[in-house]
Amino acid sequence: MPASILIFEDNVELRMTLVSLLNRNENYTVIGHFSDVSNVAAIIKTDLPDVVILDINMPGMNGIEAIPLIKEAHPGVSIVMYTQFEDEDKLFKSLCAGADGYILKKTSPFKLEDAINKVCNGGTPLSPVIAKKILTSFRKKQKPVGLQYSLTRKESEILQLLVKGYSVKFIAAEMDTSYNTTRTHLRNIYTKLHVNCGKEAIAKVLAGKIA
Repeated sequence: MPASILIFEDNVELRMTLVSLLNRNENYTVIGHFSDVSNVAAIIKTDLPDVVILDINMPGMNGIEAIPLIKEAHPGVSIVMYTQFEDEDKLFKSLCAGADGYILKKTSPFKLEDAINKVCNGGTPLSPVIAKKILTSFRKKQKPVGLQYSLTRKESEILQLLVKGYSVKFIAAEMDTSYNTTRTHLRNIYTKLHVNCGKEAIAKVLAGKIA
């Protein structure tokens, strides 16, 4: 069954381009598209989408402010931010609010399709520029992480893959470990970093709170 998608984007031309692009993919169905998030909670409760594509800068309420309303209305929904903003502050706030991915508009629209596929499979997709920023931050703080949180070498490697937005399945294949073993490593990482999920771990890396 195709993943159902709602799009919130105030640029009409871009919004219609995304609708056309995603509807050409047999794995997706755009069930609605809107220019703002003024009535977002009611829309989400009515349509119960699998994925929400969400701009940040919109008239009235912005996309980041809408994230908790969307999650409250439908906790199982995945949210992919689709924005022009590269700054770490907006990325950090988006992830902390509950966003599942962060894709820049300057990248190819086809990257958005890949991002939707990743969130549907449990990943946290990030544009390459954004992932590089987080990895740079992480690598600068790798030694303190090991000292303060006692991450093993393998856990540090898994955390780097997590920061790149990969799913548990992909990380398991990359690390040549079983799916269940990888999940155990991730649970240990979350426990050591005092977080509850991958998004919180990435946000903690980005915020520099693991230094």
